[in-house]
Amino acid sequence: MPERVNPIQIQKFLDGVDYPASRDDIVSAAEESGADDRVLEVLRALPEGDYDAPTAVSRAVADIGD
Repeated sequence: MPERVNPIQIQKFLDGVDYPASRDDIVSAAEESGADDRVLEVLRALPEGDYDAPTAVSRAVADIGD
């Protein structure tokens, strides 16, 4: 299970993402923004599917490990 990461920390790496976005789009955007391995691990653990807004990503991140 990935280590918990603050959703605000994740959002700084997703600036400029066009929503809706797939998990793969979100991971790619974070990689291009220089996200560290811990953030990328959490994003890769997101459920497959499209996310319609940054808040949807934050909710999914919060659900990981719950």
